Amino acid sequence: MTENRANSTAPVTAPQHSVEGFVKEFLRELHFGQGVTLERASVNDEYLALARTVREYLMARWLETVRRQRDAQAKSVAYLSAEYLLGRQLDNALIATDMTEIVEEGLASLGIELSTLREQEVEPGLGNGGLGRLAACFVDSLATMSVPCIGYGIRYEYGIFRQTFVDGFQVEQADTWLTLGAPWEFPHPEAAVTVHFGGSTERYTDDDGVERTRWVPAWDVLGVPYNYMVPGYQNGRVNTLRLWSARATKAFDLAIFNSGEYVDAVRAQTFAENISKVLYPEDSTPQGKELRLQQQYFFVACSIRDFVDNVLPADFDLHNLPDRIIFQLNDTHPVIAVPELMRILVDEKKWDWDEAWAVTQKCFAYTCHTLLPEALEVWPVALLGKLLPRHLEIIYRINDDFLAEVAQRYPGDELRLRRMSIIAEYPERSVRMAFLATVAGAKVNGVAALHSQLLRDKVLPDFSEYWPDKFTNVTNGVTPRRFVRLANPALSELITDAIGPGWLTDLARLREMEPLADDAEFREKFRAVKAHNKQRLSALLQRRDGITLPGDAMLDVMVKRLHEYKRQTLKVLHIVSLYERIISGELDPTSIPPRVFAFGAKAAPGYKMAKQTIALINHVGRVVNDDPRVKGALTVVFPPNYNVTLAETLIPAADLSEQISLAGKEASGTGNMKFALNGALTIGTDDGANVEIRELVGDENFFLFGLVEPEVDALVTAGYHPSSYYEENPTLRRAIDRIASGAFAGGDRTVFEPIVSNLLHEDRFLVLADFQAYLDAQDRVDAAYRDTEAWTRSAILNVARSGYFSSDRAMWDYIDRIWHSQPLAAR
Repeated sequence: MTENRANSTAPVTAPQHSVEGFVKEFLRELHFGQGVTLERASVNDEYLALARTVREYLMARWLETVRRQRDAQAKSVAYLSAEYLLGRQLDNALIATDMTEIVEEGLASLGIELSTLREQEVEPGLGNGGLGRLAACFVDSLATMSVPCIGYGIRYEYGIFRQTFVDGFQVEQADTWLTLGAPWEFPHPEAAVTVHFGGSTERYTDDDGVERTRWVPAWDVLGVPYNYMVPGYQNGRVNTLRLWSARATKAFDLAIFNSGEYVDAVRAQTFAENISKVLYPEDSTPQGKELRLQQQYFFVACSIRDFVDNVLPADFDLHNLPDRIIFQLNDTHPVIAVPELMRILVDEKKWDWDEAWAVTQKCFAYTCHTLLPEALEVWPVALLGKLLPRHLEIIYRINDDFLAEVAQRYPGDELRLRRMSIIAEYPERSVRMAFLATVAGAKVNGVAALHSQLLRDKVLPDFSEYWPDKFTNVTNGVTPRRFVRLANPALSELITDAIGPGWLTDLARLREMEPLADDAEFREKFRAVKAHNKQRLSALLQRRDGITLPGDAMLDVMVKRLHEYKRQTLKVLHIVSLYERIISGELDPTSIPPRVFAFGAKAAPGYKMAKQTIALINHVGRVVNDDPRVKGALTVVFPPNYNVTLAETLIPAADLSEQISLAGKEASGTGNMKFALNGALTIGTDDGANVEIRELVGDENFFLFGLVEPEVDALVTAGYHPSSYYEENPTLRRAIDRIASGAFAGGDRTVFEPIVSNLLHEDRFLVLADFQAYLDAQDRVDAAYRDTEAWTRSAILNVARSGYFSSDRAMWDYIDRIWHSQPLAAR
């Protein structure tokens, strides 16, 4: 019987692809899944029944994908990422199955509106910003391209946090995204993986007389896998995202409970489940740092064990592992996977060190997402030794062998050895995870042309000199399915009418739109789409946040993680300077196009300056919006809890995209790509992927300003004095003085004093140095926006020339330059 089951090739069939078939399955799920009749069902009952019904149309494809991949033994990509910012799943599943019209009609026949159920879905709280959204775009593209891939990450119970504002200041609340049900996940507790921590190591002699080391851990947790389907776009392919949830190996002690110590009875469960409780726990305390390291090791240990023990055939020769898998390290968070694979091969499989290292070096590739030294993770040796003593020993051995090779090539160069050592000695003995990833990885890539060059020249210069062929570039991309087709249905329809179908999987075809930029009728249609999207945004913000937008204004948008290098402060100074000039009588408000300044950003809970900046934006907005002297000219909005769901409505409505980071600090950016693809013009520095956007769309369709990276270096090296810019620029001085006066804090000069002092005496990211150039560029924006036809032409060309920024193209680059995997051929 078992053999018959194992060899069965009977196909799994999906429900009938028709209105009647859908209605039948929906009612079955409502009755037997939710246990309610249609008459008694709540909106949440209906949503859960709908989600489970739609997923049934994907499951046959999913099971078939898994079977074919297993049979083919094709090389897979294992994408290791600490976050996946997925967005809502329902609409993505509907377009993947081509079910939208069927579902809409079927629900209407039952008196239910699809739009109502769409609003019921809660976005999974599994990511924070660009890193997590990029991971989601990449796994979407790999499924659409039929490339075998499994995404690995953590199933955070509460995600990052839900942002609210109290008197303008950010307040973090638990993101209870799982409360109303999670119909898109499939738990598999029977496939749980045990993960060990702590303890010590000991030497012993094995049966062959070889001296070896084994880890004697002190405690362990279970990793329970939850599978999510990742559907390709209408190609029958469904890949897997596997997220791990931590559970205690002994969750409940009955004896302790019966003694009356109720809290102690579940202490082990609470301790274990903290690991997957929250994305990026506050790490300013030793306990927070330890929890972060626990999270990182937990998910990679689960993932490698899962692939080796469950995905590969039982008789697979691990010497051939590089032919079956490439583990892509999405930043430094998963780098502890390197010593984990070595531990499995050397300690458990009893391999010789050199053969284990030869295989390991072919199984990993590293993507660096930052140029900021503080963002390159460094773990104290003491902490690693406490949590993962065997892994620390392995890292020491990797480092010793590597430095011996370096010393052979550069004899007597002690400073080079210190610079390249994986182990840093100052300010405390630590493991530099980016160095470990670089030494172990087959390839190291940056995520935009400029970023990759600076990565080679400034972040890892010794390594790029040592291994010039190891370094490459893959410019990021975004999925057009979610960020054009789902986010901007009106524009998608206009594009399809203009150039025909097929562009969603071949975004380079957007170039066919270029001639239409000179077509007056098409420009009018394009403007109608933008107007429709603004109305849609206005309705959403009114419903969601009680925010009212003026009817006819330029929408100037800055949405991204709140960090000083992204320079939201520069945007605030622009707004304050305009406000100051209007109320002083220097500027006639009717002489400039009306603007809505829209912000969206979360600040890390422990990042005080970022949280101060959020408060300043909100307080400036409150004063500006209440002042009749600027009514209709300036409006500031900052809807809380910016996420993928809000982005899908906000980005298509934008006229101007703010990408104003200090040159040389932004790795790539992907918001800049989304805005350009949706017809917003960019004002930005020559930083990250802005460089490539400007080159593609043309200087005349991009508002460039600011210092370039060599000028930034030169200014900092010569000695930057921000107060001199304050003294020499009256407009800047009046803007800062107004903030310092307490005008935006009810007269209290102390509230925003930290921001003022930071700008005048430190200003790490040269806000004041770029201020005037930014204002000049904004004047060019005003002039360009007054010419409606010319602006529309530029917006159309931004769309037409941004096809390069598809995540499909980025995946082909990874395949060609790094992974050398291939799509799985259709049956």
